[in-house]
Amino acid sequence: LVVFLFKQALTWIFGLLVVEKNLISYPYRLFFKKANKANFSFEYFIYPGLCALFSLYYPKNKSNLLKTLHFFISTSVIVIFEIIAVKYTKLIKYKKWTWYWSFITIWITDYVTHAFHKWFFKTKFHE
Repeated sequence: LVVFLFKQALTWIFGLLVVEKNLISYPYRLFFKKANKANFSFEYFIYPGLCALFSLYYPKNKSNLLKTLHFFISTSVIVIFEIIAVKYTKLIKYKKWTWYWSFITIWITDYVTHAFHKWFFKTKFHE
């Protein structure tokens, strides 16, 4: 729940920034069509939920290679679905945006969220 709420805060800021700067648009939105231009379902439920799963299954006692692969695979899965949505649906429209910007921003926000998760649940403080 902590990771979910933290990710919601991040996606609220970045999601609104990207949409308001006219980098991405969401031509078809099911919820809150007049409240703001962000994709409510993805920004506030789907992506934070996926991030919670990312943190839950993070290989914390494994090698750095497996940790990096965990980041890469989870980010890639989201970006692949986004690319499919851009190409075959009217759910997302890239204006001044590309898939690699999504990859970079998702990786960074996942990293920041993971760092917050580690900090929040730390049981021993080292001096």
